[in-house]
Amino acid sequence: MKERGKKAIDEDTEIVSLCKKGNIDAFEVLVSKYQKKMLNIAYRMLGDYDDACEIVQDAFVSVFKSMKHFREEAKFSTWLYTIVVNLSKNRLKQLKIQGHREELILDNPVSTDRQQLKREPVSGEPSVLENIEKIETQEVVQSCINSLDYEFREVIVLRDIQGFSYGELSDMLKIKEGTVKSRLFRAREVLKKCLKKVLGDLY
Repeated sequence: MKERGKKAIDEDTEIVSLCKKGNIDAFEVLVSKYQKKMLNIAYRMLGDYDDACEIVQDAFVSVFKSMKHFREEAKFSTWLYTIVVNLSKNRLKQLKIQGHREELILDNPVSTDRQQLKREPVSGEPSVLENIEKIETQEVVQSCINSLDYEFREVIVLRDIQGFSYGELSDMLKIKEGTVKSRLFRAREVLKKCLKKVLGDLY
């Protein structure tokens, strides 16, 4: 069982140490390693590709500026994910206040998701039909994720898509593990109903 107050075992420790000394090349290694993962989580949270890119850029800028103050009580990756999650949450709040959230959810995911898919290398030469079905399914899933309240959206993205443990989610979101499990259960139920309704209409 992990003891509180001790540094987490982190595969990035040596690179982080170099970054703290101002080594730009070491920081580029971290960016290269985590950029795609951060973009994925930001996109899943926001449902907008351009906003996700902006969030990830801001996150790495924030990390670069704060690296010397990183105490390594948590793994670097957990710290980075927490920054991306918080920036995404703040961005959604801004969109909600501005009254643009519904417009972004309805208009953007389809085209941006296709752009993202086109940038992924194709393996095994799937047929055109298989590609279309894959795109349609991913669009449906993202649309249903977008429909979730943020507190449900973040737990299902972090747990079911990114694979974080309950303990890691508790640390990242600053809530009890029981609350994580409760939110995840409700999020899965809402998502399941949404997918059943939409996929039922399609198939």
